[in-house]
Amino acid sequence: MWRRNRGLRGPERPTLEDIDPLNKIFSSAFTDRYRRDGMPGVRVPHLNYDVWRFALESAGKGAMLWRDHAGDIAAFNLAHLSGSEGWMGPLAVRPDRQGEGLGKVIVLAGVDWLKAKGARTIGLETMPRTVENIGFYSRLGFLPGHLTITLARVPESGPTVGCTRLSRDGGVDAVAECAELGGAVAPGISFDREIRLTAELGVGDTTLYRRDGTLAAFAVWHAVPLAHGRPREDVRVLKLVAVDVPAMQAVLAGIEAVAEEEGVERVTVRCQSGQAEAYRGLITAGWESHWTDLRMSLGGYPEQPLSGVLFSNWEI
Repeated sequence: MWRRNRGLRGPERPTLEDIDPLNKIFSSAFTDRYRRDGMPGVRVPHLNYDVWRFALESAGKGAMLWRDHAGDIAAFNLAHLSGSEGWMGPLAVRPDRQGEGLGKVIVLAGVDWLKAKGARTIGLETMPRTVENIGFYSRLGFLPGHLTITLARVPESGPTVGCTRLSRDGGVDAVAECAELGGAVAPGISFDREIRLTAELGVGDTTLYRRDGTLAAFAVWHAVPLAHGRPREDVRVLKLVAVDVPAMQAVLAGIEAVAEEEGVERVTVRCQSGQAEAYRGLITAGWESHWTDLRMSLGGYPEQPLSGVLFSNWEI
């Protein structure tokens, strides 16, 4: 449906040709957000083209943008669905179009799309210090939950018994194993699309850990630079599923081996603080906290119960 707001039209699905203007809005909107939060020296860089391509293709028809009367992009929202888990991000309104109610339009469009697709969880993440954003999302029905803590570690040599990479493991059967494990740990969750796109676009891989011959953990990771024009700085874990904390530690050891193999200086993982045992395990193993985000879920669409470890990155 086309919505109109001061010459606005949309939503429409972005194409790869829209990446440059999307990048400009992303950078300017988030740089302005930092400035208003008292950090005028922070400038958010443009994202890598391959990161945008992964985000757009992963979101699929949940990727939406709105144009002004001149045809320029005024706002966008990428709504993602991983089985029954829905989340939105990134989303932004061009700074000169803020304050017109457009933010509400794009968030509710994402919510409507995720509801129509049968999402049982609908969420997003925002900076904990940004009380303006927290209030805005709260008025739209989102409730604050726990923190997502970004942790980093310099790769260390160590045993990686039982670990392999999907690209070296035979493909289809391993993907089916990942789907089965994901459903057992978090019923309804499916990361098949993320696993497939990561391989097809060549932005990373999936590390598998088997214990006694059975898949006990897997992690989808990206190694391409996050920011445009910068060298590779880290291997970033996007999704991690494990039957228990020891399996989580084992698959992360496998990713550390990948980082050493590819000459990358650190591994980063985003752990939800609601998973206290997993978080404690990371801190005990020497992982260091670097950043926090506040996780918010729509009322009536909370995160679902787990029977293991699940790190599901709600960012790109």
